[in-house]
Amino acid sequence: MLKNMLMAAALGVLVVGTGCHRNTRESAENDVERAAEKTEDAAEDAGDEIKDTAEEAGDEIEDATDD
Repeated sequence: MLKNMLMAAALGVLVVGTGCHRNTRESAENDVERAAEKTEDAAEDAGDEIKDTAEEAGDEIEDATDD
């Protein structure tokens, strides 16, 4: 009886440990994916800002040379 209880407890610990490891790994994968998406979004935003700044500078140069 005691042996069966110990076996059941050991099996329970293994199952819970495996589940926690899987959840931790999946959580880490999700965190990496989210970080990559945020980095990509930030790069796109920076590219848009550079493009807008370049267009504004071009417009100012054009306006200055029109006079």
